[in-house]
Amino acid sequence: MLKIGILGAGHLGKIHLRIAEASEHYELVGFYDPNPETVTALTLDYNYHAFDSAEALIQASDVVDIVTPTLSHFEMASLAIHAKKHVFIEKPLAKTDEESACLVALAKSKGVLGQVGHVERFNPAFQSVLNSITSPLFIEAHRLAEFNPRGTDVSVVLDLMIHDIDIILSMVNSPIKRIDASGVSVISETPDISNARIEFENGCVANLTASRISLKKMRKTRFFQKNAYIAVDFLAKKVEVVKIKDAPKVTEDLALLLTNAEGEKKQIYFENPEIEESNAIQQELEHFAFCIHNNQKPLVSLKDGAKALEVAHKIIACIG
Repeated sequence: MLKIGILGAGHLGKIHLRIAEASEHYELVGFYDPNPETVTALTLDYNYHAFDSAEALIQASDVVDIVTPTLSHFEMASLAIHAKKHVFIEKPLAKTDEESACLVALAKSKGVLGQVGHVERFNPAFQSVLNSITSPLFIEAHRLAEFNPRGTDVSVVLDLMIHDIDIILSMVNSPIKRIDASGVSVISETPDISNARIEFENGCVANLTASRISLKKMRKTRFFQKNAYIAVDFLAKKVEVVKIKDAPKVTEDLALLLTNAEGEKKQIYFENPEIEESNAIQQELEHFAFCIHNNQKPLVSLKDGAKALEVAHKIIACIG
C-alpha cells in the first residue's frame, strides 16, 4: 500500500482524509494543517495523526495529497517533488502559469508522477458517454452555484469554470484560435459571473457560463456533433444521447423519422448508457494509485492541469 499524507484539512481536505482512511490502496499516515482548532478537532474526534510541519508529513509519505488554498499549492508541491514524492494537487494546479510550468518540469526531472484534482473527469455520467463524444462541433456548458464565501478569493473562472475548461480541452483535439469573455463582480472583489467563448482551429466552438450567485445549482454540458447530441448533467449524474442515422428502407411503426432540407430521410435513436454509481473523488485517488503502481500517465496530468489554468487565465485577461 502507498503511504499517503494530506496537506490541508479544510472542507475538501476532510473528505480526502475519510476516503484515504477507508481506501484499500492507501495507508493514511496523517495530515498537516496550520489551524490549531482544526488539528484538535480531527485528532480528538477521528484519531487522525497530526504532523507538526508539512516537511515532516512529506518525509513520512509516498504520496502527498495537497488540498491547501491555491496560493500555497506551488510551495507545498515543490517541497514534495523535491523530496521525490508523488503529488496529487487539487485544482487549480497553481496560482500562475509560471508556477504550473515549473511544477511540470520539476516533476519530470525528479521522476515522480503528479495528478490534478479535476474531479469531473471521473464523474460517472461523463465517463458513461466518453465513447459517444467523438468530434464535437459546438459545446455549451453551464455551471451555476449558490453563493458560498469559500473560494471567493479567486475569480469564478478559477473557482468553477475551470472544471468545464478542463473537460472541453480533454474532448477537443485542436489548438485554440480565439477566446472572447465577459464577467461581472456582484458580491466579491473578483468576477462572480462569467461567460467565455472559445473557438478552436478545427472549427469547434465552446460557450461556457459560470456563476456563483445563482438561486439554483446547475452543472450541465451539451455536446453537438455530426448526427449526434450528447447532454451530461454532472450534478444529477444523468445523460441524454440522441443519434441521427440514415433511415432504413423498412422502419418500425414507432420509429422517429425526419426529412432534412435535401429530402434525405433520417431516423432518430435514443441511447441510455449505463451509469455506475461511484464517488468521483475516491475514483480519482484510486486511479492515481494505479498509475503509480504501473508507471502510467494519470488521466489528468500536471500538464493537463497547466493547460486548463493557462486557458482560465486567458479568459480572465479578456474580462479585464
